[in-house]
Amino acid sequence: MAVKLSGASVLVIGAGGLGGPAALALAAGGVGRLVLLDEDEVELSNLNRQPLFGDADLGKRKAPAAAARISLLHPSAKVEGRDLRFGPDCAEDLVRGCDVVVDASDNFATRFLANDVALAARRPLVHGAVLRYTAQFLTVMPGKTGCLRCLFEAPPAEGTVPTCAQAGVLGALAGFAGALMGAEALRLLAGERGAYAGRLVAFDARSGRSRLVPLRVRAGCPACSAVAAATQGPA
Repeated sequence: MAVKLSGASVLVIGAGGLGGPAALALAAGGVGRLVLLDEDEVELSNLNRQPLFGDADLGKRKAPAAAARISLLHPSAKVEGRDLRFGPDCAEDLVRGCDVVVDASDNFATRFLANDVALAARRPLVHGAVLRYTAQFLTVMPGKTGCLRCLFEAPPAEGTVPTCAQAGVLGALAGFAGALMGAEALRLLAGERGAYAGRLVAFDARSGRSRLVPLRVRAGCPACSAVAAATQGPA
């Protein structure tokens, strides 16, 4: 799936600790159009791990503020900052309008929705998450690799996994992880195999060690089964 970067379009879900660095990497890499999605405003607690914002941005809506900052640094990129939640009402249109989806969201409901819609639309998905001192990455290639539901089946029950606000996150780790997500999306746009395609990569910043978990399509995965059925067509 090689795409000329100046004509490529990438959807970045979340404009915070992961999405901001990912979007910066994509704009610097020459991607012509970025769509940044976020429904939150800039808070003081964000500033240690979200490099697109400073004190002057406190109280501003994240997506437009992030888009303005990236446009200032990379005028050739068309950056759309949308103050919008990635929900069932808009997800399909947003995903089908891009070449690659970067999921930098901070909640499981959004992550699984991004997974399901990207698979249905046959768009590559770069997933990332950080918590405390750990970052994880996974690239989902529809019809070729396993997906989030192959690994976890369903989102955990609400309240069973702490959020970044509750557990904290190493600020520098978020920037590191987001930049790697942007680089992965650039590889996919160039037609290369993703470094995290078909495997979950977990990085521990305390030890500096990584762990790889191979991820194959799970028999009975509803998201992957739907892709397979659509590919085969009617019997």
